[in-house]
Amino acid sequence: MKKLSLCVFSAAALTCALPAAAQSYPDKPVRAVVPFPPGGAADIVARHVAQKLTESLGVQVIVDNRAGAGGAIGAEYASRAAPDGYTLLLASSSAMSINPHIMAKPTYDPLRSFTPIGLIGYSPNVLVVHPSVPARSVKELIALARSKPQSLSFASNGAGTLSHLTGELFMQRAGVKLLHVPYKGAAPAVIDTMAGQVSMLFAAYPSIAGQARAGKLRAMAVTSAKRVSVAPELPTIAEAALPGFESTQWWGAYGPAGLPAAIVSRLNTELNKILRTDDIRKRFSPDAVEPAGGSPEDLSRYLKDDYEKWGKVIRAAGIRGE
Repeated sequence: MKKLSLCVFSAAALTCALPAAAQSYPDKPVRAVVPFPPGGAADIVARHVAQKLTESLGVQVIVDNRAGAGGAIGAEYASRAAPDGYTLLLASSSAMSINPHIMAKPTYDPLRSFTPIGLIGYSPNVLVVHPSVPARSVKELIALARSKPQSLSFASNGAGTLSHLTGELFMQRAGVKLLHVPYKGAAPAVIDTMAGQVSMLFAAYPSIAGQARAGKLRAMAVTSAKRVSVAPELPTIAEAALPGFESTQWWGAYGPAGLPAAIVSRLNTELNKILRTDDIRKRFSPDAVEPAGGSPEDLSRYLKDDYEKWGKVIRAAGIRGE
């Protein structure tokens, strides 16, 4: 009887301790893993959010860049951390929606290895063409591509990157054939498009904004579902020619699987407060990042839809990992 009572007492104590631990959270620094190198879009977004979380949580939120394998190294590291709220993952769509389909042997499951906390924001690519391309709109570009299959080429940041897959999605949805020319990064892809070596490119806004304003590239449309505040004059591809078309780079906050609900709620509440501030909007604006927010369930649904969409595109295009 004494053993049974002790067991009951221990179980009750553990049950009571969990909310208490969550209530005291956080009481030490929090590590925010970014699975990409410093200086890129994912790192910039993460550092803005980490700084604001440091202020709102009252403890230091330290950005930990663990780059490699298209985001897989950092994502796997975060998935194996203790689910106590002291190791978070600030992940991108590349690591969560795309890379697991391309990896020969995935080391994490984006739908099961993590606890969603909240969607941070998203940023579109911009469809740009060399000024010599005789098309002034997306509809005209599609008509030109249909009339001369593979006469138009598109640059990308590399095979399997979002810029490549956006081009594949465009071909599949528009029913056209373009010649894919992969580069090792955004800079050489933009340079060769400006030089007329390739016809077009789906590029991140910051990498082409100056060249478009100078007339060295012609910006036609954005790939997001809605127009973006930094370039409201640009239509979406969906409204210009292909209803339902969407391709965005997005960022979300996650914890390891099994993160307690009370900690998820605290982090989600703080994240949503941050994303509603004018300051974060001003910081995101130069990179054409639109703040998002919402519930953990919203992020879960968003990831599932995005993951399934890119899986279909990758399979249809026959893209294989090494």
